[in-house]
Amino acid sequence: MPSGTEIAGRVGGQRLQPSAVLELLKPVTWFPPMWAFACGAVASGAAFLDVYPLIALGILLAGPMVCGMSQAVNDWFDRHVDAINEPQRPIPSGRMPGRSGLYVAIGWTIASLLVGAALGPWGFAATVLAVVMAWIYSAPPLRLKQNGWRGNLACGMSYETLPWITATAVLSGGAPDAKVVVVAVLYGLGAHGIMTLNDFKSIEGDTRFGLRSLPVILGAERAAKVACLFMAAPQAVVVALLLACGAPLQAAMVAGVLVAQGLLMRKLLRDPRGLAPWYNGTGITLYVSGMMVSAVALSGGLP
Repeated sequence: MPSGTEIAGRVGGQRLQPSAVLELLKPVTWFPPMWAFACGAVASGAAFLDVYPLIALGILLAGPMVCGMSQAVNDWFDRHVDAINEPQRPIPSGRMPGRSGLYVAIGWTIASLLVGAALGPWGFAATVLAVVMAWIYSAPPLRLKQNGWRGNLACGMSYETLPWITATAVLSGGAPDAKVVVVAVLYGLGAHGIMTLNDFKSIEGDTRFGLRSLPVILGAERAAKVACLFMAAPQAVVVALLLACGAPLQAAMVAGVLVAQGLLMRKLLRDPRGLAPWYNGTGITLYVSGMMVSAVALSGGLP
């Protein structure tokens, strides 16, 4: 009989463990879209006590549902690459036997659409777009991730820009202000660099299977410089925008976290492959802090 840690039933003669399914959905990746949705909620200026059920549902949708679904889709179509880069993952290791990884991806897609429908027309439309982006990012024939330039752009827009704009639209009941859209797009562009840093861990497998990530196309050193530029330049534009809109305190705070990131980037560039995980745990924390500062500025009804 299956234990309490196993799903009743078997796939391909093997027991499918809930822990493997959870690992496939990668909870560690849920934070960026959840945080972006929270930023959008703040930027909307809505009274949280009046709309907290929508905020909670949106955060659930952005992280465990849509982001989790995108991870399952990606792992299924990357199973051959992962067999080289990260063979311990659930699918290449055999802990997700047969086509169970694909079934989880499809099931989580349907569940995400159902949850998105509960957020009204804006929420459902955004969920449809997010689901489409997740599948064309990983699945043939488009497989956007085949090219690091367009694939990382798709990720940045899906992980940061789309949840931010969605939250503001859902909570305000209409199209978000142009300033909110511009700031959300800028932080999505900055996430292009974050995605590039994530590609350093898989250079060998990407090269073998023809995935043209930026570290593969440009080499580690040049790709790291491009990543830093993508992360820094949009934040500099955000600083200028906040100044122009009459939010000098918030502009100074975003400038401060940008300067701190610059100091960390100098260290990163000494050993991009070795220090990329370190920067993800330090510089990215500063990056997302600036996002929330910007959201607070936007919530104040900038002129």
